[in-house]
Amino acid sequence: MSALATLKLKVHEDRRLREGHLWIYSNEVDVAATPLKNFTAGEQVRVEDSKGKCLGIATVNPNTLICGRLVSRDEKYPLNKSLLVHRLQVALGLREALYPQPFYRLVYGDSDFLPGLVIDRFGDVCVVQISTVGMELLKAEIVEALEKVLSPRGILFKNNGKMREVEGMPGYVEVGAGEVPNEVELIENGVKFIAPIREGQKTGWFYDHRDARAELAHWVKGKRVLDVFSYIGGWGVQAAVFGASEVVCVDSSAFALELVQRNAALNDVGDKVRIQQGDAFDVMTALKQANEKFDVIILDPPAFITRRKDHKNGLLAYRRANELAMRLLNREGLLISGSCSMHLAREELVDVVRGASRHIDRSAQIVHHGHQGGDHPIHPAIPETEYLKSIFARILPA
Repeated sequence: MSALATLKLKVHEDRRLREGHLWIYSNEVDVAATPLKNFTAGEQVRVEDSKGKCLGIATVNPNTLICGRLVSRDEKYPLNKSLLVHRLQVALGLREALYPQPFYRLVYGDSDFLPGLVIDRFGDVCVVQISTVGMELLKAEIVEALEKVLSPRGILFKNNGKMREVEGMPGYVEVGAGEVPNEVELIENGVKFIAPIREGQKTGWFYDHRDARAELAHWVKGKRVLDVFSYIGGWGVQAAVFGASEVVCVDSSAFALELVQRNAALNDVGDKVRIQQGDAFDVMTALKQANEKFDVIILDPPAFITRRKDHKNGLLAYRRANELAMRLLNREGLLISGSCSMHLAREELVDVVRGASRHIDRSAQIVHHGHQGGDHPIHPAIPETEYLKSIFARILPA
């Protein structure tokens, strides 16, 4: 790599980087000394503080608010195949220590010091998501590094996420190397699943709630369970395998619900699991009108708050969903309320559960807090990397 251009920060704007953060905002750059317009999106630059001391190497995008992402703290080591191999090996070491089988999020962006890169592993197939121009320019090196570290049968680029729009990149899905099937098999908490990696949501599966789904085993034996926003049955099928007497999975997608049935059959619990297609709010309302009752209800919705400006309306959606679910619970029933909204704090979700329970003249008793698994490690300087939360709450008579 030729000599890198320099990106200089204003006085005192190096503090966050020195404290561990990886992001550089455009208003932190000394544009008089190093105009952002002089940089090409995706290029790697040498980052200096106002006194000229090197802070490391970052990829830049002069067209976005977060205009730089630190990829190395040593100017001798730019992000290339060699550093990618090293970071992948470090990431792999963590996952292999946690999980006996090769089904996990292998790379979780900033938390694995690879900003803009997510890799989910499904045995011998890897699904890669890239959300920054800097990582996009390293596609070939990412493939080479994965082949060196894992020798996978196939690598799929599932690059159709909304974050790419922010970076000014088009979306696409394409095979990066080898043979990639439409579906893959995985095992989570001892339960088998088929995940649609090409056509499904995100990478086809959501590993992040693994630990919370394992907690289900303590609560569902002999119970009637409702899984709302079920997708392909991650919660509901596991509940059936863990001993639930009946599980109803609700989702708006016929495609997802077909996979619920296949995943239930795969685990010999097809007779326990039934599906209901429709808008979650409409279905819960109809179930209430039909006087249906459940012992355990799981609410794992998509992010109702994707941007800060959506907070007010999103909070109302969480409140409405939780209240509808509580009205369907039997006496002393259990509500599992989840949120993947980064902009909804855990204490806010607690308050949603509290407020909804009081609004219907019942009381809530929190018995467990769920967190993202260890394959989604939290970067201590970047609170945005801690996004997932779930609350297990008994809903009791007032």
